[in-house]
Amino acid sequence: MSPAMVITALLWVSVAGLAFALSRRAAYWRLGRASASGAYGWINLFAIPKRYFVDLHHVVARDPYIARTHVATAGGAIAAFALVFINYGLAIYSPWFDKLIFLAALAMLTGTVFVWRRRHAKNVPARLSRGPWNALPWLLGSFALGLLLFVTVPASAMSAGLAVVFALLIAAGAFAMTIGAARGGPMKHALAGLLHLAFHPRQERFRAPGEARASADATPPTALKLPALDANEYGVGKPVEFRWNQLLSFDACVQCGKCEAACPAFAAGQPLNPKKLIQDLVTGMVGGSDAGYAGSPTPGIAVGKHGGDPQRPIVSSLIEADTLWSCTTCRACVQECPMLIEHVDAIVDMRRNQTLVHGDVPGKGAEVLANLRETGSAGGYDVAARYDWAVDLNAPTAQPGKPVDVLLVAGEGAFDMRYQRTLRALVKVLNRAGVDYAVLGGAETDTGDVARRLGDEATFQLMAKRLIGTLDRMSFKQIVTADPHVMHSLRNEYRALGGRYPVQHHTSFIAELVAQGKLSPKAAAALSGKRVTYHDPCYLGRYNSETDAPRKLLKSIGIKVVEMERNGMRARCCGGGGGAPLTDIPGKQRIPDIRIADARAIGAEVVAVGCPNCTAMLEGVVGPRPEVLDVAELVASALE
Repeated sequence: MSPAMVITALLWVSVAGLAFALSRRAAYWRLGRASASGAYGWINLFAIPKRYFVDLHHVVARDPYIARTHVATAGGAIAAFALVFINYGLAIYSPWFDKLIFLAALAMLTGTVFVWRRRHAKNVPARLSRGPWNALPWLLGSFALGLLLFVTVPASAMSAGLAVVFALLIAAGAFAMTIGAARGGPMKHALAGLLHLAFHPRQERFRAPGEARASADATPPTALKLPALDANEYGVGKPVEFRWNQLLSFDACVQCGKCEAACPAFAAGQPLNPKKLIQDLVTGMVGGSDAGYAGSPTPGIAVGKHGGDPQRPIVSSLIEADTLWSCTTCRACVQECPMLIEHVDAIVDMRRNQTLVHGDVPGKGAEVLANLRETGSAGGYDVAARYDWAVDLNAPTAQPGKPVDVLLVAGEGAFDMRYQRTLRALVKVLNRAGVDYAVLGGAETDTGDVARRLGDEATFQLMAKRLIGTLDRMSFKQIVTADPHVMHSLRNEYRALGGRYPVQHHTSFIAELVAQGKLSPKAAAALSGKRVTYHDPCYLGRYNSETDAPRKLLKSIGIKVVEMERNGMRARCCGGGGGAPLTDIPGKQRIPDIRIADARAIGAEVVAVGCPNCTAMLEGVVGPRPEVLDVAELVASALE
């Protein structure tokens, strides 16, 4: 048999292997429910190149080393396979195509060498999975080397023995990319990953900037999906209850561990590892044990003691309930994932089942949910007293039929004495600027944000519809709030229930007032010479992409922000979101302690914040720490 016939035979065997791998993995994905739209969206297959080279690679490019090796390895493999198909599958047998195959195989081989170096360096990241993943560079390199030699050695000089050796090298890599992928090996991520880009559960993530805002009906890319409670959608209790494209997304995981490295709960030693969680869900999808997992374990939970199948309950068999309740919903995992997997959606789906079906919410969560239903306040307070702190500030109360420019919505934190200092500072700033505003007063009820994060979708929808009814009776141009969680609910999550409002965070609104000349703050004398850093709230930064306005505002009062290592869209969570302070799952340390340590590391004496939850969490750190002040307090001080 000629060398051309050998490589042609290997090509068609590989094609058959890919078809088998696709059908095998697709059989698992089809176990899930229909997608939210009910349609597959085959047209999105044509969007894969753009999503791969722009949306996905934009995330991968944050690590230049891996970005380059990925371009060389994956790009070389795809190019080589395509060229082999053209030259040998179509029986062209052109030497010019062989030269192109040589270049593609060489690029792939070079890439695999650098992948091997990353995995065998002295400072190899602990987040990387080992086991089969360490063998992958050898297998891919074997494929590239065999192909490279096959097209380099002249047919006249190639003995039968050499042909067999080269064929075995190619076959080893081809096996990993086909049959190995079908069996759940590392290369399944390539097959699932490309399809995941087409059938992603959140198609809104691929809209052009501003496109989602331009359409009143568009789903914001960070808003939780609205389940149909009247159709008995009560979350996910078994793997088969995930939607099929969510199961597909779990299979796309490349086990790089970037989500693990970004997770505040994992860093604090709480029983949550986002990477392990996704792999556990894959185990449940295909059936079996987690004993084959080769990465960092979930803190405090040994590998090999859990297992499941598509029809078995997830909690207790696959994962522990505390794993779900450790999540702060900060989206750091989603922000870092190079495969664009939606970890938080999956966690909230499983929380909904625990809350709505089993009524199992740990800590003070159940009490808070009961308070919300009975009083309209998470703390069980008299809502009529929500604005008592403003009695001496002449803050007008909104009335139906009386138009105002700005409606100030304080949120649940208004009952907290510490947050009241922030709100008083904000009202003083509004008064100073002559803003036409009003507060909701006793008509304001909770947004339901905490209920939704705790999985109680029914209470969230109850609270949301109640507040929407109140807001729709008022006449205003926009809403301003000092609570990013309130802002996110009103701006993004109420849209699915018919509530569409222009909502601004107080830092961006005040920054506009300064830019318009309505405020002329001076350098804050009390901060002269002090090192000030800014902590980005998760629900302002990652959820609403607002990182510049607070910094511009601080600059306007003469403050030069000294950045912590993790800042902006990649800032570390304070630990106050997702109902985590209520469920209070123990770990080796507290998340706010870690964040304050970040501030201490740069010698910060003041931490500026823009969220009442962040203020409460960071001020709760025991021992010497920087002073924690809301941006509104700093601006008010600069105006005095």
